[in-house]
Amino acid sequence: GSTKELIESCCGAGQQWAIDNGECTEIPVSGMDGDICRIAQKQCCVSTVKENSCLAGMIAAKEGDVCGPEEGDPCGGSAYKQCCDCCNLGLRLRSEGKSCESSINLGYPCSHVMLSCCEGGDHFIHPEIKRQPEPLPTVTPEKVSETEDHNEALSINNEAELSNNLPGDDLDECLIYGGELCQHLCINTVGSYKCSCFPEFSLQEDGTSCSPDLDRGQVARLEAGATIPPVASPSQPLRIVSLEEEQDKCKENGPCKHICNVVEGNVVCSCLSGYTIMADGISCEDLDECLTGAHACSRGQLCVNTLGSFYCVNHRVICAEGFILNRHRKCVDINECVTDTHTCQRREHCLNTVGSFKCLQELSCQPGYELKDGECVDIDECERGTHSCKVNFVCQNTEGSFYCESKQRCMDGFLQDPEGNCVDINECTSLSEPCKPGFNCINTVGSYTCQRNILTCSRGYHSNEEGTRCVDVDECQTGVHRCGEGQICHNLPGAYRCDCKMGFQYDAFSRGCIDINECWNYPGRLCQHTCENTPGSYHCTCSSGFRLSYDGKHCEDVNECDTSPCSQECANVYGSYQCYCRQGFQLAEDGHSCKDIDECTQSAGILCTFRCVNVPGSYQCACPEQGYTIAANGRTCRDIDECAIGTHNCSAAETCYNIQGSFRCLSFECPSNYRKVSDMRCERISCYNYLDCQNTPVRITYYQLNFQTNIVVPAHIFRIGPSPAYAGDNIILTIIKGNEENYFSTRRLNSYTGIVYLQRQVKEPKDFLLDVEMKLWRQGTYTTFLAKIYIFITAHAY
Repeated sequence: GSTKELIESCCGAGQQWAIDNGECTEIPVSGMDGDICRIAQKQCCVSTVKENSCLAGMIAAKEGDVCGPEEGDPCGGSAYKQCCDCCNLGLRLRSEGKSCESSINLGYPCSHVMLSCCEGGDHFIHPEIKRQPEPLPTVTPEKVSETEDHNEALSINNEAELSNNLPGDDLDECLIYGGELCQHLCINTVGSYKCSCFPEFSLQEDGTSCSPDLDRGQVARLEAGATIPPVASPSQPLRIVSLEEEQDKCKENGPCKHICNVVEGNVVCSCLSGYTIMADGISCEDLDECLTGAHACSRGQLCVNTLGSFYCVNHRVICAEGFILNRHRKCVDINECVTDTHTCQRREHCLNTVGSFKCLQELSCQPGYELKDGECVDIDECERGTHSCKVNFVCQNTEGSFYCESKQRCMDGFLQDPEGNCVDINECTSLSEPCKPGFNCINTVGSYTCQRNILTCSRGYHSNEEGTRCVDVDECQTGVHRCGEGQICHNLPGAYRCDCKMGFQYDAFSRGCIDINECWNYPGRLCQHTCENTPGSYHCTCSSGFRLSYDGKHCEDVNECDTSPCSQECANVYGSYQCYCRQGFQLAEDGHSCKDIDECTQSAGILCTFRCVNVPGSYQCACPEQGYTIAANGRTCRDIDECAIGTHNCSAAETCYNIQGSFRCLSFECPSNYRKVSDMRCERISCYNYLDCQNTPVRITYYQLNFQTNIVVPAHIFRIGPSPAYAGDNIILTIIKGNEENYFSTRRLNSYTGIVYLQRQVKEPKDFLLDVEMKLWRQGTYTTFLAKIYIFITAHAY
């Protein structure tokens, strides 16, 4: 077939792969034309996965679920989260009673999803699909344009009525209703949709179902008048099994497991509803309606497969304990051993099971224990005879070990050795204080005795009160030393020493202590700045701007700024200080006071877009008294929307339209023989003769445009044409009123599209009202449309 048909069929295969697998990483390539089919399969699969994820996100938002980032999505930008977040925006607007308007800056599909959720329509209910009526001519004109970017989209149906839908407003039925419209493939068109079939299938007269194409053998049997055996549906395929001719080949159901039929002398096996034939052509297996999409559950329900059937769950999916809901809304097992949610104790091993876990005891025990019934229990070495006690000892079991207890007892003062013999105890070494102070310990067999000491001390020592040891005599404390005046006595073990006080040194000639001049002996090492000697010591002083620190040696800087010597700001420097001024001021000649800077005079008009006003230490920008307010940046002027805030003076019968720096009150009235169908549109009620029907407009539509005086010409300001356009269409575009000064002109882009453009630059603010007439020639008939365009040229924005 053609490339278009190949793309449609391969696209259907990609969509089916997305439905069955939920991803597009390992999609097989069909045997058809390689690159074309591969690209179509891949793109349609990716598009279907994103659409399904987007629909799931919208459902989650409407059900109040949290739009958290999906797993494996570090940027949080998946279709699921995007559509869920954007739907929440629409639901928020709806709850606040705001008007539902799409935002161009949000982009597609976020703007479309937000508008859909705000309007509150349930896009998951089967719609009543209305087919477009057949066109009047017997030969349908070929469409040459579906999505031209017109400012106004015009089209004609069999009643010569006009629609005015922009291409971006088209409803994608295939996206919203999934696989509910067509049996195989759904292809969206502007204002409607159409169905197509997989390869080797043909679209039926109902425009939605598909039937398999006949092979050559079946065509030959048709020409011979043969009867074609029934063709299996995709959910229940049939396989023809040839058997030897018998009088009753389906006796006792023949070879078939479910249903047996004879067609043209051959046995045909089929299955009951909810089952599908297996590869052997005889057996039947359960058909998973939830996996194949053959169920009837709505978008808000969950399909649960059963043997031969299925059922729908209306509430949200709640997983059993030990399971968690994944991104595909299926319950999967939690591995408690990996997620550290198990309760196994130390010395136990965690083993994951479906929906739970097990704790297994470790297989090894410490020495002295053995494993029994999964636990480590003590080994009784005495009972088993595995101890090492000798003949004169008795084994006594302990937890995890044992000890040997002697059968023979020794008298006091003796201790039994490992061989069982009694040996003497040396109390003098085994006891901490066997004798009183002043006595020596002498060991005896089985006991000990204490003998008094005879103590003799050397010069400078004397015995203590107990007479047990010699202690030093402190000559300095008892006053028996011979140190002179101004000297200090230091006790030594057995003696004493006379020293000079700190800051003095001994003079051998005078045999006295004289002052030490530390400043001379240690120049530059004692004080950071200046050293002054004192009797027995010294004193440090600091230079101007410094003060002595707590250690009495170093000098630290004095912070003169604490006394506020400057009129504004003060900066302390090492040994001094410096005055400086805040922004908008400069330091005066005295070095202490500050004077204001006139920024408006020095900037030469580059600070503010309209007017600069100097204030002490800074400046302020001002805007015109009417129509503008200062912007958030404080420099530029922002237009005030008088229509939005209600400060206009338009009457109830007029419509307020905001322009740069002001507003306009517009009145939209329909002429006689016209009725108002919307705020900006009038439609003709009737026409009385052929000439009147040809020349009077079928529809009159009002538009408002706003431009600045510095717009570059030529500038295209308005595009008009029919949508959809058909081959043979032709338009004539004319400005019939409002162009007396010849500022504007028209031009055709092609036979069915024209533009209105500004050909002369407007140098001063000015208002225009143009009447632009479009005559459409289609199939031998002229139809007239009138666009009344208000054009406001405003001054350059401040």
